[in-house]
Amino acid sequence: MTRVLFLSAGCLMMAFAIAGIILPLVPGTPFLIAAAFCFSRGSPRARHWLLNHAHLGPPIRDWEERGAISRSGKWASCLAMGASIALALWMGLALPLVLGQALCLALVGAYILSRPS
Repeated sequence: MTRVLFLSAGCLMMAFAIAGIILPLVPGTPFLIAAAFCFSRGSPRARHWLLNHAHLGPPIRDWEERGAISRSGKWASCLAMGASIALALWMGLALPLVLGQALCLALVGAYILSRPS
């Protein structure tokens, strides 16, 4: 039963990852990493396919082997976080909310930038 749940969760994560590849500002790689995790417990064959895929495999392998995030991924993440803060300001959200968002995103950005490329 747990294999079926992990396989289902892996397929759901893959669907989110594909949406993240297609839609701007939606991250795809975190969902790929989550899919690889779920597939490792639900379907080793699906995990093997995912890790050896020409386009989807390298970011997962980089993360699992070295905890690395590509330089372009870091730039895209930081730009998206900056854009979300700018959008919140433009929408006129309450300043305490925007400051809280900025603090959280600054911490996430520091973590992303601290990872090897």
